[in-house]
Amino acid sequence: MPTPDNRDFAGSNDFPGDDISIGELLSVLAEHKDKPLLFSYGGRTVKPGYHVTEVKAGAFAALDCGANPEAWTELFIQLWDVDEDGRTHMTAGKFAAIIGKVGAHVALDPGARLTFEVSDGIAAIQLHKASMPLVQGGEVHVQLSARASSCKPRDRWLVEQAKASCCGPAKGDGQPCCG
Repeated sequence: MPTPDNRDFAGSNDFPGDDISIGELLSVLAEHKDKPLLFSYGGRTVKPGYHVTEVKAGAFAALDCGANPEAWTELFIQLWDVDEDGRTHMTAGKFAAIIGKVGAHVALDPGARLTFEVSDGIAAIQLHKASMPLVQGGEVHVQLSARASSCKPRDRWLVEQAKASCCGPAKGDGQPCCG
């Protein structure tokens, strides 16, 4: 496979796939403050008594496996998947208020990559990315899916290949198929 160019992505918060940022999540939640907020992962929904136990903001600088410099900000939200005291799922507004309280003490980049750390207090924490919230039946649903490792140079190469690929059969006149 050809190697991608060695572009410097320092300062970039571009992330592949269907990841959303904390700013995108909060924007949707602001429109539905009074609705219950439910997170789902591994084929099930978090229990009604779930807690946001920790919110961490970080700025990272690294070299990827192709020796390309990388830099990004990331927000980690830890969910404790428990059912205590007969509570109901917290509202979107309460969740947003928790993040807002953190933002009053810690600088939060609205474009930060968003990672959820989920555990029931027994199993080890699992890392998840979040998809765009969906409003269904008077509730806000956020699907969490496992955050897999990736090779950033390969990911960038695949994006470039997709951009360069044809959108149909090649013309016989030597012109690019999309041209």
